[in-house]
Amino acid sequence: MIDITILGYIAALCTTCSFVPQVLYILKTRDTASISLAMYSCFVFGVFLWFVYGIAVLDWPVIIANAMTLLLSSIILSLKVRDVMRERKSSVRCQQ
Repeated sequence: MIDITILGYIAALCTTCSFVPQVLYILKTRDTASISLAMYSCFVFGVFLWFVYGIAVLDWPVIIANAMTLLLSSIILSLKVRDVMRERKSSVRCQQ
């Protein structure tokens, strides 16, 4: 029978690794147009809260998975914010 903690690590690996292709794609293409700023902002905050929860209850699969997911999703969010700020600066310049 599989140890439930190992099941947690496997689940953490699967969900965390699902962000890697998106991060690599955005880093390669610099295209964040299809990424929702509101969704990623909410998601990153939620993952941060799960990370804090994992620390509070000392649940290592939760801590590790959410630390890695927080890093990956924060990269996506920061690139999206950068692009939104560039778009706003560009539209302000065009209006002047």
